[in-house]
Amino acid sequence: MSYIPTPDEAMELVQRYNQEPFHLQHAETVGRVMAQFAKEYDPERIDFWHTVGILHDIDFEQWPEEHCARARSLLAELDVDPAVIHAVISHGYGICIDVAPELQMEKVLFAVDELTGLIGAAALMRPTGLEGMEASSVRKKFKDKKFAAGCSREVITRGAEMLGMELNELFARTIQAMQQP
Repeated sequence: MSYIPTPDEAMELVQRYNQEPFHLQHAETVGRVMAQFAKEYDPERIDFWHTVGILHDIDFEQWPEEHCARARSLLAELDVDPAVIHAVISHGYGICIDVAPELQMEKVLFAVDELTGLIGAAALMRPTGLEGMEASSVRKKFKDKKFAAGCSREVITRGAEMLGMELNELFARTIQAMQQP
């Protein structure tokens, strides 16, 4: 019978397949951001959102060429609930897999995954980090294609569109979520 890992169990799974501090930090960050968004959209399932955020790149470090496809088989072998698997792999829609985000939670993950990287990079450039960061600061970095060039502006824009949000609103809400402990 399949199961839904707790956020702690999800982090243990991620650590089993990832050793790079950046990947582990990214898993924690996306998990926390997802938990914050869940408080508004799905308060009964905060842990579920948190778990999905943590697990989303479980396969990326070891199998970058098979990203999302490997996560599907890996999580299925671990008997993880199909709803978690669908949510995890749908963040790669149009990039490395043809599974579209359907639920609000999946759309949030699609939108914030790349964005947390951009915001995190912008925070590293500031003496106060995330503290006091405004959406306008992120907007400037977003327009500079050379800044955090690995963060896809197209994916962030598509994610905002999926959510029916203006980019500045998505930036502000994601910054706010990243500022939470």
